[in-house]
Amino acid sequence: MKAELLIRERVVYPDGALAEIVVWRVPKPTPPSRHRFKYSLVYIASGRSVLGYDNERGKGDHRHFGDSEESFAFSSIEDLLGRFTAEVEAMRKPE
Repeated sequence: MKAELLIRERVVYPDGALAEIVVWRVPKPTPPSRHRFKYSLVYIASGRSVLGYDNERGKGDHRHFGDSEESFAFSSIEDLLGRFTAEVEAMRKPE
């Protein structure tokens, strides 16, 4: 089985911010992740990455928030997309 692109979406907001989601189904897990997805989700505002989720080889499933990075428990792509979308929406709400 070859890698299969499942999602590739890019949303550009009127203020120039953007959200990009890329998800692949891969033949084998990307160590140390145990699932067969390779993903990169990023939200960029004012020209800098402020939120991201990915599973880089050697790091596993992790979240970037500003300058910090933390592991998180991956359960499903649906949960990941919901989490990312909710966080982006919260960041975009006017204060």
